[in-house]
Amino acid sequence: MTETERTEPSGLRRRSVLLGAVAGAGALALGAGPLATPAQAASFVKGADVSWLPQMEAQGYSWNNSAGVRQDLFTILKGYGITAISLRTWVNPSSDPANGHCSIEETAQLAKRAKDAGMQVLIGFHFGDTWNSVGVQNPPAAWASMTYGQMLDAMYDYVYHACNIIKYYGVTPAWVKIGNETNSGICKPVGSISRPAQMTGLLNAAYDMSKQVFPSTPVLVHLAQPQNLAGVQNFLNAYRDNGGRWDITGLSSYAQGGNVPAVLANMQTIQSGYGKPVMQVEYGGPVGKPTQVRDSLRAFVSGLQGFGGLGTFFWEPEGYPSFNAYNSSAWDESTRRPTAAMDGFLNG
Repeated sequence: MTETERTEPSGLRRRSVLLGAVAGAGALALGAGPLATPAQAASFVKGADVSWLPQMEAQGYSWNNSAGVRQDLFTILKGYGITAISLRTWVNPSSDPANGHCSIEETAQLAKRAKDAGMQVLIGFHFGDTWNSVGVQNPPAAWASMTYGQMLDAMYDYVYHACNIIKYYGVTPAWVKIGNETNSGICKPVGSISRPAQMTGLLNAAYDMSKQVFPSTPVLVHLAQPQNLAGVQNFLNAYRDNGGRWDITGLSSYAQGGNVPAVLANMQTIQSGYGKPVMQVEYGGPVGKPTQVRDSLRAFVSGLQGFGGLGTFFWEPEGYPSFNAYNSSAWDESTRRPTAAMDGFLNG
C-alpha cells in the first residue's frame, strides 16, 4: 500500500466524497433493514475470537485436538464446525502480550491467516489503546484532549485507514463491529451516551468509513448484558433517535444454565424491536465446568436459530489460565486438548 492510499482523503474531504454513496447505504440501513449479503444469507454462524493467538504462539503455547494430536488452532476449530473468527483491534496498543498488541497491522495479518484457513472474519474496533467494555470506554490517548470536531475527523481517518490496511492484506471482512460493549457510549466523555448526538456522530463516522471501503459488509453495534434489557434499549433508542446507522445488533452474554432462556427472550425482543438481526458476539463460561458451558452454548445456538439470530462467537476458547489468568476458555491446559465445552458447537 502506498503512503497516499494510507492517508487520503482527509476526514473533511472524505465526508464530501461520501455524500452520495453513504446516503444510499444509510437510507437502506435505516429504511429497509440490514443489507442483504451472502454472509447474512448463509447458515447460522459458529465463531470464535482468537485475538490472543499470535502472542500465545510467541510464548510457546500450542493446542492439541481431542485425540491429543498437536494441530494448527484453525484446523481444530474447523473440526467443531466453526467457520468464523472474531479479531479485536486497538489504536496505539502497548507490547503487553495479554493486554496489548492487536494493532491494525497485526490484526490484518491474523485476518489474512484466518482467511487462508477458509474462515470468515469479524473485525472489531474498540476505539481505544486497550480494553474497552461495558464498564470502561476510554478514548485512545492521542484523542483524549480532542474536541468533538477533532475527534470526528480522527474517527474518519482512523477507520478509513484501518479498513484499507485490512483490504491491502486481501481480506474483505464478513462483518465490522464499531465499538465494544458500548452501552455507555464511546470515547468518553466526548462520545458518552449522555451526549447522544456526539456519540451517534462518532459511530456514524465509523459506519460510513467501513461502508466506503467495504460497501457490502454488514456493520454491527455491540452491547453487553442483554439480561438488562432496559440498558440495551437505552443505548439503541438514543442511537436510533439521533440517526444512528447499523445493520446488526451484536450482543455479549456469558449466561449459564437456567439464566439462558431469559437472555434469549430479551435477545428476541431486541431483534424484533429494532428490525435488525442479532448476533451473539461473545460467549464463554468457567473452564472448570465444561459440561455446563457446553449445554449452555447448545441452548444459545438452538435458541438463536429458533428466532433468526445470526450466530454465536466463543470468546478466546484457546486461552489458558497461565496466560493472563484467563479462566473462561475451552481448552484444558494440562492436556492442551479442547474441553467438553467445545462440543456445544456440535449437533446444534
